[in-house]
Amino acid sequence: MRWTHRPRRCPVNGDGSLERLRREGRIVVVGASLAGLRAAETLRDKGFAGSLTMIGDEPYEPYDRPPLSKQVLLGMAPADSTALPRRRAVDATWRLGVPATGLDMAARRVRLADGDEVPYDRLLIATGVRARPWPREAEAELDGVFVLRTREEGAALARRLADGPKRVFVIGAGFTGSEIASACRERGLSVTVAERGAAPLVGALGGVVGAVAADLQREHGVDLRCGVMVTSLEGDSSGRVRAAHLSDGSTVETDVVVVSLGATRNTEWLAGSGLGAGPRGIACDAGCRAFDIRGIVTDDIYVAGDVARSPHALFGYQFLSLEHWGNAVAQAEIAAHNMISESADRLPHMWVPAFWSSQFGVNIKSVGVPSLGTEIMVPQGTLASRRFIGVYGYQGRVIGAVAFDHARWLPFYQELVETTAPFPPPFPTVDRHPDGQRPMDADFPDPSVPTHGPTVTLSGYSPADRRMTFTPAH
Repeated sequence: MRWTHRPRRCPVNGDGSLERLRREGRIVVVGASLAGLRAAETLRDKGFAGSLTMIGDEPYEPYDRPPLSKQVLLGMAPADSTALPRRRAVDATWRLGVPATGLDMAARRVRLADGDEVPYDRLLIATGVRARPWPREAEAELDGVFVLRTREEGAALARRLADGPKRVFVIGAGFTGSEIASACRERGLSVTVAERGAAPLVGALGGVVGAVAADLQREHGVDLRCGVMVTSLEGDSSGRVRAAHLSDGSTVETDVVVVSLGATRNTEWLAGSGLGAGPRGIACDAGCRAFDIRGIVTDDIYVAGDVARSPHALFGYQFLSLEHWGNAVAQAEIAAHNMISESADRLPHMWVPAFWSSQFGVNIKSVGVPSLGTEIMVPQGTLASRRFIGVYGYQGRVIGAVAFDHARWLPFYQELVETTAPFPPPFPTVDRHPDGQRPMDADFPDPSVPTHGPTVTLSGYSPADRRMTFTPAH
């Protein structure tokens, strides 16, 4: 391997060069959505006065995605009214509608689809994810087949639902698919949901809670088909979708199909760059610094948001990719801080995962990582009432919690996650139901739990910096 020396415009090796970076450096943010915007605002808040370039593949300034499957599909708000509020002016050069196509780490340049190259001294990658399409291209292109991730996709699906289709067919009963089904029922539309797992939300919350979600959907008129896969979509002579064929031999006639099969991380543009990027995201340390393909941490490339995979001390240094709104904000702020800070002043990203969803009149919120749990108990409320707290345990410690219309208890259980409290929690509570005192199998579809030993621990940050303490397994 031949090494060549390239002079750096703004090296950061001490001797005041960090001040040069803060004063006149070039920072490029690839990904002009939630994480990218919050990082840019944080950079300016912390005194970065150099040039700031925002690169985004969509032609719009940053907008909020959660309303697309809620208010937009219900017709309560147009898709173009979902712009993210600005905390402050960022004084940036916006390169919108021009995707990044490559990265030259040695020359510190980002290549764009229009042939231009943008130089940087610090780079933040926040390219997020996109909706996974229906795998058969000809069927995916049928009129009436949709995915939902972008503003344009939300607007197109909302228009079609407003036309009053006879039946909507949703493939996948994760959070997004379930929210879409909920919006259809609220509009009075007939909807069928096909889920290959045993119940809705089963991959995220397990079969015990998934059974509650299944009952909820059916009680609201959803034709829920679990344990089946869609084998093909059928179109008519004019190219419009007309039916979905299922693995159990049944056929469902429909004129709208929404494919909700999860997300694909936007990392293809980094192929051949030498960065540690792949289908599962971009590996980074707890300070958001990206790894190269050799597992060596970089000092000038950072990652934030849905596309990032970072080790979390609370979860055995598992590399987690978290598609959560709050995580994108928190990680972006940490990345921005560390990009322009001395190494001794850098901070670890230790945000406890949190998520929320609203569907079929129920507010669902979670903290921690329930999917890492093997057991669940219901210390408050009852599953039958649809108003409860479910607490997840793994190897004798609390690993996560979910609330169905019972969110006032979540901060308490978040603290148990943060302090690696024993599971099951030993204390009585005034509203604990007798049946909730007994842990049961959480019933996740994949019985194998990931190893919870350290994988890569190159972050160099002590969790004690965030007032966390480790305790022996209970």
